[in-house]
Amino acid sequence: MSSSINRRQFVTSATCVAAAAVAGGVFGADVAEGAPSTYTPDWDSLDQHPPAPEWFKDAKFGIYFHWGTFSVPAFDNEWYPRGMYQAGSAPNKHHIATYGRPSAWPYHHFINGAKDLAGNTVKFAPKLKSAGGKFDPDEWAQLFVDAGAKFAGPVAEHHDGFSMWDSQVNEWNSVNKGPGLDLLRLFSTAIRAKKLKLLVAMHHAYNFTGFYEFAPAQTDDSLKKLYGQLDPAAANQLWFDKLKEVVDRARPDILWQDFNLDAVDEKQRLNFLAYYYNQAGSWGREVVATYKDGLNGKGEVFDYERGGPADLTTPYWLTDDSISSSSWCYTQGIGYYSIRQMLHSFLDRVSKNGNMLLNIAPMADGTIPQQQKDILLGMGDHLKRFGESVYSTRAWTAYGEGPTKMGGGSFTKPTAGTAQDIRFTRNKAGNVLYATVLGWPGSSLTIKTLSSDRINLSSLTSVKLLGTTAGTYIDLPKPVQSASGLTVTLPSSAPYGANAYVLKLDFSGTIPGLRPLAGAVAFTDVHYTGNAAVLTVGDHTADGLTAAGLRPDTLSSLRPAPGYQVVGYSGDNFTGTSWTFTADNPDLRVTGNNDQITSLKVQFAPAAYFRITNATNGLALDSGGDVASGSHLKQWTWDGSSNLQWHAEAVEGGYYRLVNRTNGMVADGWGATTDGSAARQAAWNGGPNQQWTITHRGGDRYSIANRTTGLVLDGGGNVDSGSSTKQWTYGSSTNLLWTFTAQ
Repeated sequence: MSSSINRRQFVTSATCVAAAAVAGGVFGADVAEGAPSTYTPDWDSLDQHPPAPEWFKDAKFGIYFHWGTFSVPAFDNEWYPRGMYQAGSAPNKHHIATYGRPSAWPYHHFINGAKDLAGNTVKFAPKLKSAGGKFDPDEWAQLFVDAGAKFAGPVAEHHDGFSMWDSQVNEWNSVNKGPGLDLLRLFSTAIRAKKLKLLVAMHHAYNFTGFYEFAPAQTDDSLKKLYGQLDPAAANQLWFDKLKEVVDRARPDILWQDFNLDAVDEKQRLNFLAYYYNQAGSWGREVVATYKDGLNGKGEVFDYERGGPADLTTPYWLTDDSISSSSWCYTQGIGYYSIRQMLHSFLDRVSKNGNMLLNIAPMADGTIPQQQKDILLGMGDHLKRFGESVYSTRAWTAYGEGPTKMGGGSFTKPTAGTAQDIRFTRNKAGNVLYATVLGWPGSSLTIKTLSSDRINLSSLTSVKLLGTTAGTYIDLPKPVQSASGLTVTLPSSAPYGANAYVLKLDFSGTIPGLRPLAGAVAFTDVHYTGNAAVLTVGDHTADGLTAAGLRPDTLSSLRPAPGYQVVGYSGDNFTGTSWTFTADNPDLRVTGNNDQITSLKVQFAPAAYFRITNATNGLALDSGGDVASGSHLKQWTWDGSSNLQWHAEAVEGGYYRLVNRTNGMVADGWGATTDGSAARQAAWNGGPNQQWTITHRGGDRYSIANRTTGLVLDGGGNVDSGSSTKQWTYGSSTNLLWTFTAQ
């Protein structure tokens, strides 16, 4: 893992996943029901592996650490072994100045030990405290417990090819060389002694697929192994053999892998998964394999590096992030995120159906810097007091509300929220809703999501503020619901200090169904109860519905958002008998469709008119009235005019045309090729320049991309009413996001 300015980044948008699960669940047995008794090395078999067991969904928070030979130079980042060989790079210059030219002072000197130019012996050789050193794996494990982690473990091998266990297939290991310690065994023992699940991280796919591309060719067979220069067949076999050793020796509950798995022979990838899953079966355990690329994703858990989706997303996912903004391993002058940034981003990810794996960066001698401990203990303080709103919870129908947008893909930095930001979770029984406020809001809080036009709160029995000690509560007056939201009266000042505050909403039965702002919510039981999933605009096959927590032929009630429609099909891939739903349907039995829908499409209702509003400036997309063909599209303050109203009509291939209510013309990309080009309008001619992809980007926001140009509609920022609408390459700016509000 570990990002670097030199590495190839794999960025995954939340919009790659079409649905967001809000399904409930119960504690399962140690081995999942319905899983094969034996797996064979092919995707048909391996895809049947349950990817995220109940214990993993309950755990929420884990810790791992980038610590190894690369920690010794303590410069730049964990990609130092690569950079030191890249002429002119910062690590290369540092290495020459501190140790000498890499040709004379190669990376493996850090493993075997050598003197630097100042005459100091340099070597990765941490010593246990019991032997007079500073390294104590038991202290590390206790810190992880105090931080509130439920799983933890080491990077057992990074890209550098050094194995942190007593390997029989790789002589470059921590027992034969370096510290002379079986570090994986020490960590496994310490972590399991604290009743934590064990994670083992492996990054070795990149060792022989690009990491050492600047290192000189080796003539020694052993050095070829370390520097990833074996022939392809031997390198791929070694990749598998290392994983087999880790599985056999550590029996990890989670085997986490970094990027570039797609460069490993598929046969070996299949062999690994089959071996791991079969061994886990013999242990009587449910295990998790993660991936960033190279796996099918049906039996494994996808991992967002330094990020997460913008909205509720399925299947259940993971993010790996670091408490450092500058490096994954310890370096001189390392920078850190704040406790609030880490905690709030964690709470955001949990609300969106994910777990977080947080990295720390110990020093080479085994010392964990106090600043890193403080961040972990800050996380632990919240989880110790308010853990009931995190552990063993599930995402609700909506992840939250407020001005602070977090996530949107990989490599999106942790962000602290405000007292106006709320994140939701619910208990697994589905009768308690938690609203975590990312700051003290004052004596009154209005939860806009719980407005009277979106949810019936007649079954709400109480609202309490979680107390400063776990299991204690502060009773609050009966809240008032209106079209603006649910207004809760709070103490006049914060009753205690915290980085976030939690409201507990108890219901006499199941939490009522929430009317979505976009797309639709489907339920397995009538009257909007049972397992449910938020379905965004797009096509949902039987596999997609299953991933969202809705098995085909189980839909019993349905709530489209205003202005949306659902077209259900009796067969997979949108075949067979079809039914169209444009309004709430509490009981599909009435229309004879109960438990018959196998696949479905969520669309904008073609008869509905929408106000299309820019997320940055709040202006509405404007045709300007009865104007000439080719006129620029503009933006205008909403006044209800038909100039500002649009049909979103589906055309073949999943594209839409946007038709203005006043002049009947459609939005047109006009063949633009450069950022900043104007968006125009013209009479419909069926051309691809008049067709648009409308992509969900979280919450009720979308990007609108032209089929010909590939550019998206751009509001241009905080511009004046009457300004032209432009086109731009899609990026992270809210200038490129729009909401659709039915009129």
